[in-house]
Amino acid sequence: MIQKILFSQPRPETAHNPYSRLENQFNVQCDFYQFIHIEGLSAREFRQQRINPMDYTAVILNSRLGAEHYFRLCEEMRLNVPDSMHYYCNSEQVGLYLQKFINYRKRKVFFPEQGNKFEDLLPAMHRRPNEKYLMVLSNIHTQDQINMFAENGVEVTPAIMYRTVTSPWPKEKPFDYDLIALFTPAGVSSLRENFPDWEQGETLIAAFGDGTVRALEEAGFRVDIEAGPGKAFASLPMAIGDYLDKH
Repeated sequence: MIQKILFSQPRPETAHNPYSRLENQFNVQCDFYQFIHIEGLSAREFRQQRINPMDYTAVILNSRLGAEHYFRLCEEMRLNVPDSMHYYCNSEQVGLYLQKFINYRKRKVFFPEQGNKFEDLLPAMHRRPNEKYLMVLSNIHTQDQINMFAENGVEVTPAIMYRTVTSPWPKEKPFDYDLIALFTPAGVSSLRENFPDWEQGETLIAAFGDGTVRALEEAGFRVDIEAGPGKAFASLPMAIGDYLDKH
């Protein structure tokens, strides 16, 4: 019998959301707790990478967080980002977000017309063979994008500017859920760090994305519900709703 569900992310700000529909339709309690949080590197920590952002003519950004920490670090290090800097973003959303930091001009901000694939930016990059690229990353990232650029003749310097950190579970809060929904591999690591002796038993685990599924299985957990790209359900609330409907 599923009565309490934990989602490892912040509670939605709006009252009308897929989680409230789960609660109303199936009479379950949905709790929310962000298993991980983001911390920016200090200027001192960043300097240990021996990277000077002003040595580059272009910045590659794969998230709004990346943009925030790039400009934050430049300000902390008292670096004036030149107007000539080019920005290559993995989505229009990230590209438009730059209006918060720069005088936005289309000729210096590039993003795919559709989707979020950096591959679609290669023609623009190849038109500027003398560009020097700095790619803003978290401490948790894959080499896939960097390898893709290298395979297509684009040299990229990775720069770690922020990190993913485990959020400690409140000592006074019981951990007694019938179903736990995890969205990232980092969330799986946080679960293990917070509860090193926890045994899954009959508790169900729902996972979003293949990376989270792999992380759970490698950590010795059983995955009962899946959602994400290429799955039967695009979101965990949809997948969990289907499971509750059938059981």
